[in-house]
Order: sequence, then C-alpha cells, then structure tokens
Amino acid sequence: MYPEEIVIPMRQDLTSKGFKELITAEDVDNQLNNNKGTSLVVINSVCGCAAGNARPAAKLAVENNKVPDNILTVFAGFHTEATNQVRKYCLPYPPSSPSMALFKDGSLVHFIERHNIEGKPAHLIAENLVAAFEEYC
Repeated sequence: MYPEEIVIPMRQDLTSKGFKELITAEDVDNQLNNNKGTSLVVINSVCGCAAGNARPAAKLAVENNKVPDNILTVFAGFHTEATNQVRKYCLPYPPSSPSMALFKDGSLVHFIERHNIEGKPAHLIAENLVAAFEEYC
C-alpha cells in the first residue's frame, strides 16, 4: 500500500473536481447497487499514465453538458478494499489501473482499460468518455 502522503495530491486531483472517493467495499456497493442512473468510476493510480492521461481526461469529460449522475473514484494501491470491489463489478475485464468504468443502474456499460489510456492524449480519452456519456447518461 502506498503511503498516504504520496497519494494525497493524486487523490485531490479528482476530488477537487467533484469526484467522490469510495474507500470501502460497502461504499462501492452502496453507490453501484443502490443508485439508479449512471456512475463513472475512475480507478486512479500513481503511474505516469494516470497523471498525464487518465485524470486529465476524466476531468475534461465531466465538463461536458451530459455527465453521469455520480462521478466517483477509488485509488489502486491505497483504497485496496474499494478498488477490489469495483473490479468485481468490472468483470470480465481484468484488473487494470488506471481505468474508467461507466455503470448504468449498477451494470457496466462502458470500460476503458489501461492499454486504452497509456500513450493516448487526454483529449482522445475524454472524447471516448463523452461519447459514452451521450449514449448512456
């Protein structure tokens, strides 16, 4: 598990833009099982592609006119319990961080894996998310 002082600025990068952190498995279940509508979950991480691609893309995407009802985040390597629980909802996709999952009424409808983030400009990843928001939100 990463030390908290290392991950604080990386967590705040999303929470300062309105993303709600899910810290426990119960938080994840409450958000994904008990809410109708749409939820975007960003599985955040310390890697360079999270900093340079994933987080900027997520922040750009939620500036769109049509956005999910809930914008959420977990931190791989820090919020382990919550991250593992989100990953159960993302099956059959293998664990991947960073990654982004869009749920509608608790069901996974769109998923962006790490290999779709790594080396891609943030604006292209954001366009992918915005297209999913347009379709499902």
